Amino acid sequence: MATTNIDLDTSLVLFVRSFAVTKKQNMKIVLTGSLGNISKRLTQILVQNGHSVTVISSKKERQNKIEELGATAAIGTMEDVDFLTKTFTGADIVYLMETLGAGSFFDQNIDYVAVINKIANNYKQAVEDSGVKHVVHLSSIGAHTDKGNGMLAFHYNVENILRQLPDDVSVKFMRPVGFYVNMFAFIPTIKTQNAIVQNYGGDEKEPWVSPLDIAAVIAEEMEKPFEGRTIRYIASEEVSPNEVAQILGEAIGKPGLKWLEIPDEQMLNGMKAAGMNPEIAKGLVEMNAGRRSDVLYEDYKQHKPTLGKVKLTDFAKEFATAFFKS
Repeated sequence: MATTNIDLDTSLVLFVRSFAVTKKQNMKIVLTGSLGNISKRLTQILVQNGHSVTVISSKKERQNKIEELGATAAIGTMEDVDFLTKTFTGADIVYLMETLGAGSFFDQNIDYVAVINKIANNYKQAVEDSGVKHVVHLSSIGAHTDKGNGMLAFHYNVENILRQLPDDVSVKFMRPVGFYVNMFAFIPTIKTQNAIVQNYGGDEKEPWVSPLDIAAVIAEEMEKPFEGRTIRYIASEEVSPNEVAQILGEAIGKPGLKWLEIPDEQMLNGMKAAGMNPEIAKGLVEMNAGRRSDVLYEDYKQHKPTLGKVKLTDFAKEFATAFFKS
């Protein structure tokens, strides 16, 4: 069921109900990611399916909201291995994801590769020390290589760190494609230049995904048997940049909205001028260049998934709401 209501919370309730499955048993599941775009939806599905869910958050103020969803809150950080080990102990499944704090893209001193690698190594140690045998890891498209994919290379690094876990620990690597919500970054240039401005474009279709579909697939995988190391791509729809411009333009009352492709150097200079960390800016530009060269999608195309329920026309309503509020 594609979401058609601008009220995301209402559409989320309907989506969760539509995904209810017959439970095998009550499992103890620990989720990282607090109440982010994926973890909130995943928590609701798992609770709906009768599982005991613990959600890790670094913010004490999130505790009540987590508990309102029917889950248990564990307040701590991904940098604290002892906390992670204690929280993971006794879990049937742990869901792992890495994230940088808000504003990190504009932190001039951060080494994002080192930070993410540290989190991954903390996860690895905590999984080993806690005795957890089933892991679901949120990776990404582009994780199949560390060449030509820009900043997405850190997902390749993380997967390899987790592959070092003992053989009796099964890991499911989830590789979603580009998130619809990343399109919110298009809003500034739409307002100032009446165009989506990126260093790639054209009529070649590429995959996008909704967090709702990601959560649904992860919940589905948690109900299935675990064995060894497996990979699953997650996508909702395949559309070209020009089709994105058309659909979003119609949603915001700009039917003539264009997608403007600019050179890599111009894109990089613009990001730096806006105050973005130079290495992160370089990584984003290289990631988009990987779209043009098809490096980003070469493995995805060999292992295409069944597309999810939420289409770009559904997300466009949410995009329009954000556009008019900004």
